[in-house]
Amino acid sequence: MVLLETHHTARMLEAQRNKTVGRDELCRRFCRIPGVGPVAALTYKAAIDHPAHFAKSKTVGAQFGLTPRREQSGTSVDKDGHISRVGDGEVRTALYEPPAR
Repeated sequence: MVLLETHHTARMLEAQRNKTVGRDELCRRFCRIPGVGPVAALTYKAAIDHPAHFAKSKTVGAQFGLTPRREQSGTSVDKDGHISRVGDGEVRTALYEPPAR
């Protein structure tokens, strides 16, 4: 009985999520990107509450730790490392990990 109620509640929440995404223009456009679903769209929208805070689109990636880390050692040549993983981990997970699978 509890499992059935939990399943019903999950279905209701999923329907509400899809309705919310369907009403929002940014979320609908974001969902058109292959590999991006309603969860990623809503997570991104919640994290970027005011897009005007970002002067350039490149700074959005840096905000979530999706830009490569710069590695320098004295006189050697600079090189890009792995993503820096600083910032909002939930957004990074929503945007990076599902498409990578």
